[in-house]
Amino acid sequence: MSGDFPSAGDSHQEQSTTPEAHEADSGRGESPGTPHQGAGEPVVSELLPAERAEGGQGSEAPGPSGTASAQDPGGANLDARFAALQAENESLKGQYMRIAADFDNYRKRQSRDQDDLRLKITCSTLSEILPVVDNFDRARQQLNPQGEEAQGLHRSYQNLYKQLVDVFKQLGVSPMRVEGESFDPSLHEAVLREPSQEYHEDVVIEELQRGYHLNGRVLRHALVKVSMGPGPAGAQAGANLGPAEQAG
Repeated sequence: MSGDFPSAGDSHQEQSTTPEAHEADSGRGESPGTPHQGAGEPVVSELLPAERAEGGQGSEAPGPSGTASAQDPGGANLDARFAALQAENESLKGQYMRIAADFDNYRKRQSRDQDDLRLKITCSTLSEILPVVDNFDRARQQLNPQGEEAQGLHRSYQNLYKQLVDVFKQLGVSPMRVEGESFDPSLHEAVLREPSQEYHEDVVIEELQRGYHLNGRVLRHALVKVSMGPGPAGAQAGANLGPAEQAG
């Protein structure tokens, strides 16, 4: 049984030799200047202030050159964005100018069209009233009232005629004076042509129907009779006259 269990002396010897062997083993891996640490204590590396300063310098933010190099991509993007916005602004400004010009032209065109339409309506209305004025004028020239009653009636319709003429004047209507004037196709409409000893060729010798202007524009052309100049007999008579008689 003594061989199965160690004796008390053997146990004491092992316990006494074990710490020394442990001390010897642990002392082999330590340097002379390193403080002793226990087997169960964690290893903590403490840095000196100088070492901390050196370690902090490595983790500091980059200097100005590093900052500029880091911001270069962002600056290029801003420049590109600014150039794109400037081009868009110029494009929108051009579109605005074109739209404003188109609207101004549209406004002028609308105003001109309204004026033309108003003038056409006025001309159409006055052209329907002009025959009434012609009848008043013919009656004034042909009638020759003798009695008191006839003269009173004549004065009544003359007053009506005067009111009608005043309304025409307010609207800008004025009659043409064509007799003795040179024939103008833009103002006159030749109905008859006949020889005349008094008028030269293409001169209006008689007004058959009065023409009218409306604010400088022709409201109605005048119907006229135009001279053809001296006839064959007049031309022969003029040729037979001497220079002194022609001058006289």
